[in-house]
Amino acid sequence: MPLLDKDIREPLFLFFELKYGKVRFIEEKDIGRARADVMMVTDDAVTGLEIKSDADSYVRLKKQVRYYDKYFDYNYAVVGKSHSKHIEEHIPKYWGVLVCFEDEDGVHFEEVKEPERNPKRKLDLKMSLLWRNELNNIRDDCLRYKYEHLSKPALRAKLIEKVSEDKLDELISRELFNRDYTKYM
Repeated sequence: MPLLDKDIREPLFLFFELKYGKVRFIEEKDIGRARADVMMVTDDAVTGLEIKSDADSYVRLKKQVRYYDKYFDYNYAVVGKSHSKHIEEHIPKYWGVLVCFEDEDGVHFEEVKEPERNPKRKLDLKMSLLWRNELNNIRDDCLRYKYEHLSKPALRAKLIEKVSEDKLDELISRELFNRDYTKYM
């Protein structure tokens, strides 16, 4: 029986929780002119998870790959068995590949290929995933002068200028882990 997106998500989250321990998942996140199925946050990285169930096609994948590559440190294509033979023809070589299948014990994943660090990621675009209060928290932790008058893009540029990339990666993850959706409802 073909696996659908809705059948894949919860087992996928469990797979990564067992693999990494502390993780947070943000679903259906707008990234530029595309939407990431899942954005996974770990201690120092943000990973895009593009799900191609057995019912999906590759029609939008080329555009999606372009945007995933701009925003995320790592990327995975999570595919049903029907896509396992051809998915690597449609994604960059540094993307990871997870193949999902179902048996009498439930949905399982085989990691065919681990992702490599995304060479096309733009730190400014990754930082644009943050809300203003999250950027302000990083500003308050890292900058001697508070630059309260700066717009979000100008503040991102100032942080990139003054703070190491590794430190920003950790702080971005910290803010995404601590994001509280109830504050803005």
